[in-house]
Amino acid sequence: MSKGKLVLFGAGKIGRSFIGQLFSRGGYEVVFVDIFKPVIDALNKRGNYNVIIKSEVETVMNIKNVRGVLVDDEENVVSEIATADIIGISIGQYGLPTIMPLLAKGLMKRYAENPTLALDIIIAENLRNAAEYFEDELLPLLPTDYPFKTLVGLVETSIGKMVPIMLKKDMDDDILQVFGEPYNQLILDKKAFKNPIPIIEGLAPKENMKAWVDRKLFIHNLGHATTAYLGYLHNPKFVYLYEALAVPHIALKVRETMLQAAAILEKKYPDEFTHKALVEHIDDLIARFQNKALGDTIFRVGCDLMRKWCY
Repeated sequence: MSKGKLVLFGAGKIGRSFIGQLFSRGGYEVVFVDIFKPVIDALNKRGNYNVIIKSEVETVMNIKNVRGVLVDDEENVVSEIATADIIGISIGQYGLPTIMPLLAKGLMKRYAENPTLALDIIIAENLRNAAEYFEDELLPLLPTDYPFKTLVGLVETSIGKMVPIMLKKDMDDDILQVFGEPYNQLILDKKAFKNPIPIIEGLAPKENMKAWVDRKLFIHNLGHATTAYLGYLHNPKFVYLYEALAVPHIALKVRETMLQAAAILEKKYPDEFTHKALVEHIDDLIARFQNKALGDTIFRVGCDLMRKWCY
C-alpha cells in the first residue's frame, strides 16, 4: 500500500537515481514532472526504471510505482501539486524560476480545496540559502492573505550522492536507466517540515542544516575541486578522478586541504561535528572519489566552479 505521493520536479540524474529512488523504495508513488517528453513517455509506458549502482560489484535497483507529467501540461501539474503528500525539486538552479508559477498555482488550488493542509517542499538543489530563495520567489505569486509560513515547509538539503555523466551509448541502450554510487543518504533540514518527516531509509534529518550545507561545500566540493585542478595541472590527459588520486603527492595534498577546511568547520560548529567524524568523512569521500566503476571525470567535478563555491 502506498504511503502517499511525491511529486518530483526533475527526472534527471539526481531526480531518478536519488530522490525518486529513495521515495519509491520507501513506499511512495513518484510522479516525475519534466520538460523532456521522451523520458516522460517512457516512464508512463513502463512504470519503472533501473538505477545501476557502480561499485566493485555492480548491482541494479529496479524503481517501481513511477509515472510522469510534462511540465507544459499546466492543468495536470497544478492538480498533482494540489493532491501531493510531498514535493521534491531537482531541476538545477537555472531552471527554478520557470516552475515557480506552477508551484504557486498548485499551492493556491490546494488551499482552496483544503485550507489547513500543509505541504513540504524538499529542495534537492546545490543552492545556498535555498529556503529564502524559494520564499522570495513564491510570495509575490501568492495572494497577500495566503498563510505561507503555516502551510509551506521549505526543506533544504545537502546532496552528497555522486552521479556521473552518462555516455550517449548508455542512454541509447535505455533512456531511463541512470548510474550512481552506493552512497544513498539524503541530509535534510529537520526543523523545516510542517508535516511529520517521512520514515524512509536514507533520509537523515539534521537540526543545524547550515552546518551540513557548509560541510558539503567546504569539504566535498573543495575535495572535488582540488582533485580536479591538481590532477589537470599534473597531467592534462587525465580523464578520471581516480587517475589523479593515484598520484601520491596529489592524494596527500587533497587530503591536507580537506583537513584544513574540517578544522575550520569543527571550530565553527562544535556542537555538530567532532574531529573524528570529520576525518572519517574525508577518508570516506576520498575512497568514493576513487571508485573506478563510477567513472567520475575531472571535467564533471571541475566544471561550474563559481556555482559550486557560491551556492
